[in-house]
Amino acid sequence: METSIVIYEVENQVAMITLNRPEVKNALSKSTLDELYNLFKKANDDEHVKVIVVQGSGNAFSAGADIKSIPLEDMKSFDYGSYLDDTYNRLIRQIVSTSKPVVAYINGIAVGAGLSIALACDYRVASNEAKLGLGFLKIGLVPDAGASYFLPRLIGLSKSMELALGKMISADEALHMNLVTQIGQLDQLISSLKGVPPTAFGLMKQNFQCSFDHHFEDVLQMEVTAQRQAGKTKEHQAAITQFLKG
Repeated sequence: METSIVIYEVENQVAMITLNRPEVKNALSKSTLDELYNLFKKANDDEHVKVIVVQGSGNAFSAGADIKSIPLEDMKSFDYGSYLDDTYNRLIRQIVSTSKPVVAYINGIAVGAGLSIALACDYRVASNEAKLGLGFLKIGLVPDAGASYFLPRLIGLSKSMELALGKMISADEALHMNLVTQIGQLDQLISSLKGVPPTAFGLMKQNFQCSFDHHFEDVLQMEVTAQRQAGKTKEHQAAITQFLKG
């Protein structure tokens, strides 16, 4: 019986997406990336799913790209840019574009593109044993899969330049530099996210993401548009009624 390289489970309105190649520390092959894309899309389209969580099996989140899956005889002609666009980038776009809360549970090492996937999520929860790093420069490549966008915004340019040199950091260090949301307490965060009004959350997420690339007045108008839409939802009406009753 063939084992799934990515496991998908939905329970109590939470979609758990688990990388399942523990023998290679959940390294990311093309097949893995394609499956991740399909499952994130599936979770986003499922009206019964309120929160999406991605994690790794075994003692790793992901060791990054599966370099061994690239045939050595094709190295000279292999186009990293095209491969990146066709695999990682479409996955990262899917993660970012979902209106639902997305949580990365970093249950072990998260290196290279494995860390990039976690950076694209809305929240990052690390286990006490988690180790995080980039590592791209060590093999003569540049940070990719969105790392160049997310990392400086999360921890600043100076710290990003430092992390890019390949140093592995602990969960405590990651928390101190705002790279992760919290250590442990995954269930508590999921419970909180399940209670957020989905329309308002999705609109908020969109506005936050766009705020980096738009002028102040543009962002104010984005808030006007979003608030107009959120104000007409049943979620808002129910919350206001409950508030007034309390």
